[in-house]
Amino acid sequence: MRKIGILFGQEDTFPWAFIDRVNEKIKAQGIEDMVAEAVSIDTVEQAKSDEYAVIVDRISQDVPFYRAYLKNAAITGTAVINNPFWWSADEKFFNNALAESIGVPVPKTFILPSSHRPPDTDANSFRNMKFPFDWEKMFKTIGFPAYMKPHDGGGWKSVYRVESPEDLWEKHGETENLVMMLQEEINFTEYFRCYALGTDKIHIMQYEPRNPHHLRYVLDGDPVDKKILDLVEDYCIKLNKALGYDFNTVEFAVRDGIPYAIDFCNPAPDADINSVGQENFDWIVENAADMAIAKAKKYKKGQMNLTWGSFVTDQIAAPKAPKKKTSTKKASSKKAPVKKAAVKKTSTKAVSSKKTAPAKAKVEKAPAKTVASEASTTPKPVVKKAPAPKVAKKKASAKKAATKTKAAKK
Repeated sequence: MRKIGILFGQEDTFPWAFIDRVNEKIKAQGIEDMVAEAVSIDTVEQAKSDEYAVIVDRISQDVPFYRAYLKNAAITGTAVINNPFWWSADEKFFNNALAESIGVPVPKTFILPSSHRPPDTDANSFRNMKFPFDWEKMFKTIGFPAYMKPHDGGGWKSVYRVESPEDLWEKHGETENLVMMLQEEINFTEYFRCYALGTDKIHIMQYEPRNPHHLRYVLDGDPVDKKILDLVEDYCIKLNKALGYDFNTVEFAVRDGIPYAIDFCNPAPDADINSVGQENFDWIVENAADMAIAKAKKYKKGQMNLTWGSFVTDQIAAPKAPKKKTSTKKASSKKAPVKKAAVKKTSTKAVSSKKTAPAKAKVEKAPAKTVASEASTTPKPVVKKAPAPKVAKKKASAKKAATKTKAAKK
């Protein structure tokens, strides 16, 4: 029996609707050896095969035990949505750098050291950091107002809008051990949140992040320029392909006709009917069910059935440098052809929102008080280098060197 399981926590609408829809589709297709259910976990023994062919993960980011369970299931063959190994390694600051490398516009962003020292560290732990930081350069690049958010997090938690350097210092102190990013504000005319299932199912939704949570998804709005929608869809596909996510949401803020990717590390995105609305809920239930069934059909017991992004696969598939040979002939190397994934486009209706463009505050210098400043108060220890051992070399006379055909190196 090929089981499709969903692992979830406090959410109640999407998981049960997903299970019901998968089972309806299985029955309609006449598949007798497949079933969907809520994941049930008993004892977990290392390297022992799990009973599920597919698991949709909605909660392991909050429960470390579940993440360990999923990695063990994946290594024995379960197709986990999303890949638990990549999810553990991924974070927002890296994602921004990756987006730039594949041609997806993102806001200008800097990473900041934590306000408080991490546990089990002291001032000497930060001796590799320059003091003071070039805060003025950072502020000129980013401008104010700006946004400060965790480099690794989600759900709009610990996100601050900062108006000035002084405002930044004050709010940065509240973040304690969190490593934060300082990010340029994009004054947008349109904003979209997109469900992205793999690289062939994209659902673009008009979204207003400044509204209360239950009012952020806008339905039945005015049409948006097709060029913008095409760009948004193209960028979604590029990001999901590079990151390797099966189930993700991507957010875009449109400024001067250019969609900027704001947030695209959401492997367990909101899918509650009470916030996303009936139309969006129906789309994600229907298409997530199709994706899970397709993965269950392809499932091969005992083999790796995870999705990996092109960022990882390209490194593995990259041709290795030829080894040096004693022969004078150069070693030839051929690049393996790379197949491009087929893209199935979907059109979606969205609406535009009113333009808001807050004036930028004057950038001022301000003394930085971070872990880097504490490091500066501790004198650097003087490290003496051990003298290098002396090696006696004999000089061969020019006459002897000319008469000998071989020279021995000592």
